[in-house]
Amino acid sequence: QVQLVESGGGLVQTGGSLRLSCAASGRPFSVLGMGWFRQVPGKEREFGAAISRSGRKTIYAPFVKGRFTISRDNAKNTVYLQMDNLKPEDTGVYYCAADSWGDGTSAAVDYEYWGQGTQVTVSS
Repeated sequence: QVQLVESGGGLVQTGGSLRLSCAASGRPFSVLGMGWFRQVPGKEREFGAAISRSGRKTIYAPFVKGRFTISRDNAKNTVYLQMDNLKPEDTGVYYCAADSWGDGTSAAVDYEYWGQGTQVTVSS
């Protein structure tokens, strides 16, 4: 089992930044692919960004458009999502997920473990 705990959400104005963190425990972090998903009001959960277990491969959803950066610190068992130039449409609950295959994909079905989510609210 893998436990994931997100933090760093909050209220920010349009154009502002937030850095989300996700701390993992229960399995060696360096074998896990990690992803960030979000659920915005009125929509299904959608992929945001993912990173492979080594950190060498990252992928992003089109809506990110260079605004978000995913990274990981295997020594701290933590994955991060730096979000810049936030927009009101980024408002939602952001979830961290772990993939035991280690690839870090864009498909939610590939992730076995999920955090509880952290709320991000961007005011206009």
